Amino acid sequence: MPRVKSWPEVDIGKPVPLAFLGYRAGMTHVFMVDDRPGRPTSGKEIFVPVTIVETPPMFVAAVRLYGYDPNRGRYSLGEAWAQPPPELELQRRISTLGSFDTDKMLKSLEERLDKAVDVRLIAASQPKLAGGLSKKKPDLLEIKVGGVSDVTKLFDYAKDVLGNLIAVNDVFEEGQLVDVIAVTKGKGFQGVIKRWGVKELPRWHKHRKGSRRIGARSHGRSTFWETPQAGQTGFHRRTEYNKRILMIDDDGYKVTPAGGFLRYGVVRSTFVMLSGSIPGTPKRPIVMRWAIRPPEWYLKLGVRKPEITYISLASKQGV
Repeated sequence: MPRVKSWPEVDIGKPVPLAFLGYRAGMTHVFMVDDRPGRPTSGKEIFVPVTIVETPPMFVAAVRLYGYDPNRGRYSLGEAWAQPPPELELQRRISTLGSFDTDKMLKSLEERLDKAVDVRLIAASQPKLAGGLSKKKPDLLEIKVGGVSDVTKLFDYAKDVLGNLIAVNDVFEEGQLVDVIAVTKGKGFQGVIKRWGVKELPRWHKHRKGSRRIGARSHGRSTFWETPQAGQTGFHRRTEYNKRILMIDDDGYKVTPAGGFLRYGVVRSTFVMLSGSIPGTPKRPIVMRWAIRPPEWYLKLGVRKPEITYISLASKQGV
């Protein structure tokens, strides 16, 4: 599970969760009208590769408050947990889960609200509702609540959603830019050619020590850290910025290709269509976060719903 290390400052006049968890299904392509200003193709129909992320509703299991101290930084002021429904099977993730007095916990948090600088939700996914997943163990994600600067309003919103489900529609809308945080495809231990893309040496008799290697690494004790060397490739946490949401819908058959997505299957719950590619493999958890550094044209024009004219449902087998 990728962890969100930083959050954007959002001011939209109402509290809103700033992230959501989904599961990567696969890729297809669409034709849409290019509505970006200043492009040679503005107003014309263009081909766009897209990634489908299945996003079942998430259960808000807890509320957490954070305080801030100049010497030790951000620290937890406490949590309030809600009793999860049995069908969520949260005990698969937290084996020591017991019963909670939610009202007592919330009252304790309200007494410390004057010290709070941050309100977070601890939300659990529902992989059982995703079409391509066979696992039942939910994934937990800590989500910051933003949208306003008043901590009291943020806490009131968190109290309202505690113990309830939140959908991806409550967090994002079509046309919005998001950042995607995920763990990339693992490729194991690889050499310098594949890992760093250095030039392969000629294969003639004077290069007797090999070709798929660097020319000189220097003595082992004095090697520079910049020198390319072999090692683990892939399976790294990565963030890709400013992926546009082209569609949010509950009907997965609108985007599921013939025969289903490879190594995934059929999308059966709510999905998000993102422009371009994203890190990770099918079935891997994907965190979508409000854009932390959107481009200038997006800040000027705001969120605009894209106009999609065609979605490819052709089989991806053998592609």
